[in-house]
Amino acid sequence: MIQDPKRYTITAALPYTNGPIHIGHLAGVYVPSDIYARFLRLQGRDVAFICGSDEHGVAISMKAKKEGITPQQVIDKYDGIIRKSFLDFGISFDNYSRTSSEIHHKTASEFFRKLYDDGKFIEETTEQLYDEKANQFLADRFVTGTCPKCGNEEAYGDQCEKCGSSLNATDLINPKSTITGTKPILRSTNHWFLPLNEYSDFLQKWIIDGHKNDWKPNVYGQVKSWIDGGLEPRAVTRDLDWGIDVPVEGAEGKKLYVWFDAPIGYISSTKEWAAREGKDWEPYWKSQDTKLVHFIGKDNIVFHCVIFPAMLKAEGSYILPDNVPANEFLNLEGNKLSTSKNWAVWLHEYLLDFPEKQDVLRYALTANAPETKDNDFTWKDFQARNNNELVAIFGNFINRVVVLTNKYYNGVIPQPNALSEVDEATLTELKAYPAVIASSVERYRFREALGELMNVARLGNKYLADEEPWKIIKENPERVQTQMYVALQIAAALSVLAEPFLPFTAAKLKNILKSENDFGWNEISNNSDLLPAGHQIGEAELLFAKIEDEEIQKQIDKLEATKVANQVENAKAEPQKDIITFEDFAKVDLRIGTIIEAEKMPKANKLLVLKVDTGIDVRTIVSGIAEHFTPEDVIGKRVTVLVNLAPRALRGVESEGMLLLTNTAEGKLVFVNPDAEGVINGAMIS
Repeated sequence: MIQDPKRYTITAALPYTNGPIHIGHLAGVYVPSDIYARFLRLQGRDVAFICGSDEHGVAISMKAKKEGITPQQVIDKYDGIIRKSFLDFGISFDNYSRTSSEIHHKTASEFFRKLYDDGKFIEETTEQLYDEKANQFLADRFVTGTCPKCGNEEAYGDQCEKCGSSLNATDLINPKSTITGTKPILRSTNHWFLPLNEYSDFLQKWIIDGHKNDWKPNVYGQVKSWIDGGLEPRAVTRDLDWGIDVPVEGAEGKKLYVWFDAPIGYISSTKEWAAREGKDWEPYWKSQDTKLVHFIGKDNIVFHCVIFPAMLKAEGSYILPDNVPANEFLNLEGNKLSTSKNWAVWLHEYLLDFPEKQDVLRYALTANAPETKDNDFTWKDFQARNNNELVAIFGNFINRVVVLTNKYYNGVIPQPNALSEVDEATLTELKAYPAVIASSVERYRFREALGELMNVARLGNKYLADEEPWKIIKENPERVQTQMYVALQIAAALSVLAEPFLPFTAAKLKNILKSENDFGWNEISNNSDLLPAGHQIGEAELLFAKIEDEEIQKQIDKLEATKVANQVENAKAEPQKDIITFEDFAKVDLRIGTIIEAEKMPKANKLLVLKVDTGIDVRTIVSGIAEHFTPEDVIGKRVTVLVNLAPRALRGVESEGMLLLTNTAEGKLVFVNPDAEGVINGAMIS
């Protein structure tokens, strides 16, 4: 670990521009990295917080084909949506670039060319998977199949997300193209490879030996598994139609593989920032007194902890990351977040339903962050954290302090009198919190740090509850002056300590206290007079509002509608049964009938007892449809009846036939009618 670095380069994973940003992205990468960057700035540190859109790869081309637009139109569309989401949620990048920019193409090409000229690549003719129907080679992420190591049937061609194993697409059992769904063939092609196996000793010494005690266990464990499993050469070029041209002769029609060019995007984005700010970019990437930290999700661990460091080592002039505090995945209401299935909370949609509540989501995601294991976001938990914590603890304390100060002193901070032991102890405890919170942040324990921030608000609430200034204001106004002064110092501290976590709330609180530029993080530990006597504060304003059950139910209903829509979209017909002869079919006697009576079977939740006029007789039929229909629903309904089914006694009632029904894609039971809404081709009649 670098001690007391001169500057910090903080990178956040480049979001892929084939769709908007959802809460999983925010929880996994962007809120933690923003907390860290904001905290360091409050410490007076030199920070370059870097990100940008990842705009190359087959996914962009396929998205363009699907939407009938060009790849450039795809990336322009989603780059704009993503940028706005980051701005709306206060993600304070110093620079947000694009890998389609000229500076990135130049930087990536020069990086490749240096490694090429230095003989760091190997050139090989290999057999790659080729989709004959799409008439193209398949990038690893566009091949799925069975993992040869754990049997996961949905492994990707570069990695199995279930067991974390490194794979090549050709390793997969029963590979399938995600583009056309067909089985790909092998076809020869020429490419350049980075021989990762030559960097095993370096990675072993740097990570396995050097970062055993300071990297997160989930990151360290995955990297160790990769290295222990044996590293193999990794292709750095691909046969693609969208991306950065391979800058050597004989490479026509080939592009830099997206995993190779994307991390170089951090460097090109830093160059872009430095040029705009009149700075030298190189110290942020090449000076040993710079601390480089990558914030990513767990699906990017191998790229940032094995492949990119090997690239930097091969180039020779760059520093290596001091830490890669990757988070695990965030699930949504018990199910894995899925862009393709629309099982997500999209940031731009969230603000339509919860305007000006960015900090509530930031708070809920940080408090439940998947720092060492997958965690689950639920709307009920979101509501509880807002109502029971932000409103009841943080907001309640600030509101009481500001209201009482305006009521007793017209908003002017009173002159304190002699401090009691309780006052001294409270202010001493307050002074300790900046260091406590800082320690958690510096160890990338943001959930823990947020908990300590809330403890500052709890300190304030306890102080007021114990001291009860509203009870003694008339008999001992001098004591109340001191009490309110102490409470106001806690409020002032919160306006700064909250800023990394709740930037919008912190700005609002500073405005209420009229303390925008009066003091910073370090002064809280050294100064008991953050807001001096005589300072004028503003009127009370609620920092947080209660979220009602109706608002939460609306979100739950929206997800349920998504679940139903997915069921409809993914509905498949049952396989055909065994072939029968005409003579077999001729034995079946189907008649049209009318239900003339219906009642529930006593002590049976699923059964209705029906009287059916079949045209040849009136007979009793017991049918297991009571969970879908009431007796009133079916009386008078015309139905298809299998009349020559052998009678069967059900709960003492003899049933003489069977009604024909089927299920819709949503699971709703309906009487057989090809025109009924939701009945798909292939729906089985039973």
